[in-house]
Amino acid sequence: MSPPPSKLDTPTFGEAARFWLRLGWISFGGPAGQIAILHREVVERRRWLAEPEFTGALNFCMLLPGPEALQLAIYLGWKLHGIRGGLVAGLGFIGPAIVLLLGLSWIYARFGSLPAVSGILLGLKAAVLALVLQALLRIGRRALGTGLHVALAIAAFVALEFVRVPFPLIVLAAGVVGSASAWRVPRPASVRTTPVRQGAPLRVAAVGFALWLAPLLAVALALGPQSLWSRIYLFFTQAALVTFGGAYAVLGYVTQHLVEDLGWLTAPQSVAGLALAETTPGPLVIVLQFMGFMAGWNQPDPLAAAAAAILAALLASWATFLPSFVFIFLGAPYVERLTRMPRVAAALAAITAAVVGIIATLLLLLARVVLLPGGLAGGVHWAVLALAVGVWLQLERSRLELHWVLALAALAGLVLQAAGLA
Repeated sequence: MSPPPSKLDTPTFGEAARFWLRLGWISFGGPAGQIAILHREVVERRRWLAEPEFTGALNFCMLLPGPEALQLAIYLGWKLHGIRGGLVAGLGFIGPAIVLLLGLSWIYARFGSLPAVSGILLGLKAAVLALVLQALLRIGRRALGTGLHVALAIAAFVALEFVRVPFPLIVLAAGVVGSASAWRVPRPASVRTTPVRQGAPLRVAAVGFALWLAPLLAVALALGPQSLWSRIYLFFTQAALVTFGGAYAVLGYVTQHLVEDLGWLTAPQSVAGLALAETTPGPLVIVLQFMGFMAGWNQPDPLAAAAAAILAALLASWATFLPSFVFIFLGAPYVERLTRMPRVAAALAAITAAVVGIIATLLLLLARVVLLPGGLAGGVHWAVLALAVGVWLQLERSRLELHWVLALAALAGLVLQAAGLA
């Protein structure tokens, strides 16, 4: 049971900062697991916030593009200690993931062809296939409650997979349809909002824009406005602004653009990146950092491969995560008003329905890469299919923590490699 508001504790900034800096190392389990950790620690154990405040914050974060668990951490930090609290909470949440995935990315790029590493990655790829299937089924059960939502999911799948409609347009169209479907719903009664200092939103927006512009100008001046790194920064900025539905949804769009349209990396590399991102704490959308890393590694000129890859990875992370901080600091004072707007809620529900179709395109891509590595002519990789089914059964029927499931999958991949089945 959550504590009553009268028994809430107010931590010092130092106490809260120590918690946020530790949080980034224990936040495994994807968005659902991370939100559960935040609820257990902040509401139940430490009694820093009441249940209604936490629920309202979560609903608000669900309205925004970007990783909702990260945004929730930023909001909770802001609620306790203002902007400095939000900064410490957000940076503590993503810092370990950025560092760990940089190391894993370098190991993959440098040693990924070694048999042992290939075996581990094979097991993790099978696990990722099971994880995406689980996400598709869970989101589908929650999001496809009406005929309109089912139609939106099918339309999104067809538009992305066969018509090649850009991902942002699909998200925009779904939002417009959802909002229009709620035109008869009466407007809610006015609600009180947190007082905001005059000019504060404008200052937040100006600082956010300056922080976004500075890396772009630096890269454009040093390497050229049409260089790989300038284009990476602009592309991942665009991706961050339409990241509804989490990493699984945006990865299909990013893979289609970077692999099929631009040729900056291969489909197996993108799947490997998702597998590695699953093994790190923090938001799963950190996989975009890996995508940037491999783009720089594959096309390093005029820099050395490692320098080009690290620069591209950091630019991708900055472009991906900066908007989350800006959105929270801009919208946090208006949480109750925004979460009670029927048209906003209807637009979000429609976008979530479309995300089901988008995740289905990612599942199809993963199935082709993982189960049909040699194409239709090469046949199905039955051993990997059996491993993926085993992982899915573990996820659905056991209480084993995700990191242990991934470890077992990696070990099984090593066994398949040693047995000559990989």
